[in-house]
Amino acid sequence: MSSSYLIIATFAMAAVTFVTRALPTLIPKKILDTPWLHRLNESLPLSVMVLLILTSLSYNDLSATTGLDSAKLHLLMAQVGALILVLFVYHISRQLLVSMIVGIAAINGFLWLFTSLWG
Repeated sequence: MSSSYLIIATFAMAAVTFVTRALPTLIPKKILDTPWLHRLNESLPLSVMVLLILTSLSYNDLSATTGLDSAKLHLLMAQVGALILVLFVYHISRQLLVSMIVGIAAINGFLWLFTSLWG
């Protein structure tokens, strides 16, 4: 990647973050207290996290003939298992940071487990 792309992407993310953080101060409180906006606010972090995880799944070069001892299959199974566990933990705790920590631990644990079982 070129450095100009990274600089532009960084500034774009900073601008989006600034606008989304500043917007609630500009919107009337009556609109911010609507129930649908509260529900959206509760589900948005998890939705973004799930989309990021789904777009990063490693399913390239897998076919019906891929064996259980394939490292690529182990990675995909670990990613899907970690995603399911993250969704479950977030549903119970409603804590995004806890869910992310569980997801990181789970993907490493699943990779170790799959490698140990089907090595």
